[in-house]
Amino acid sequence: MLVPIPEPYDFDRSTARFRAFGPDLANVWHDGALLRVVDGQEVRIEPADGGVDVEPWSPRIEGVVEKLLGLEFDLHAFSEWACAADPVLSGLVARLAGLRPPVVPDPFESLVTSITAQQVSLRAAFAIRSRFVERFGHRAGRAYSFPTAERVAATDPEELTAIGFSRRKAEYVVGLARADLDLDGLRALDDDAVRARLTALRGLGEWSADWFLARHLARPRAWPAGDLGLRKAVSAFYGDGVQLTTEEVRAMSPRFDPFQNLTAHYLLVGWLQSD
Repeated sequence: MLVPIPEPYDFDRSTARFRAFGPDLANVWHDGALLRVVDGQEVRIEPADGGVDVEPWSPRIEGVVEKLLGLEFDLHAFSEWACAADPVLSGLVARLAGLRPPVVPDPFESLVTSITAQQVSLRAAFAIRSRFVERFGHRAGRAYSFPTAERVAATDPEELTAIGFSRRKAEYVVGLARADLDLDGLRALDDDAVRARLTALRGLGEWSADWFLARHLARPRAWPAGDLGLRKAVSAFYGDGVQLTTEEVRAMSPRFDPFQNLTAHYLLVGWLQSD
């Protein structure tokens, strides 16, 4: 099934996050294609003229693919705005032409990934995440399904520490799985209400909530100012050699309105490639 994607679109660049920091067993890169398990079956996504080819195909798979490929973002409007409003972003749009940031399809996966990445390198986080997926997910071909909240809720935190989680993070993940919070229902709330619901849970702070808004809900104004990588990227492009504080980065948010989310992704990728 051909899924059309407006040009410019660069499949390799848009899926680079899935392989930049080590193997990701829930999003497997193999032979030029991305593999993801949806409803128990492995789905293959590969570039094709005019978009991507997806096999097998179903309405449920369509929704997952749209998120994985960042189709919720209005990249054309962002590019036009960036070229007219900001010389730095104009240069990045030209250099990173066709980059569509991937969005995490599942809310539980998004939050577990954030917990895993707290205060460790992304390579270490990916390694722990892959062991978690292998241990508690289900294999279908080369890829594994991401563990469900129900599966994790039935585990003991000690099972997570055995695969590399710190004791505290293991408690956070199991606590999240057992929490009485409708994660899918968060989509109906505004940004501030989502932050309030998430930060009320143990182990989820502002940083995790902001990345949930950015990388799961694809909210256009999500701006994770507390992220160390984003702070370094903003400092590199706008700080004139000075490392900006979190509050200074947060204060810059209106400058990029209404495209804070895409701005954050382009600044991060541009900075990582030039670092």
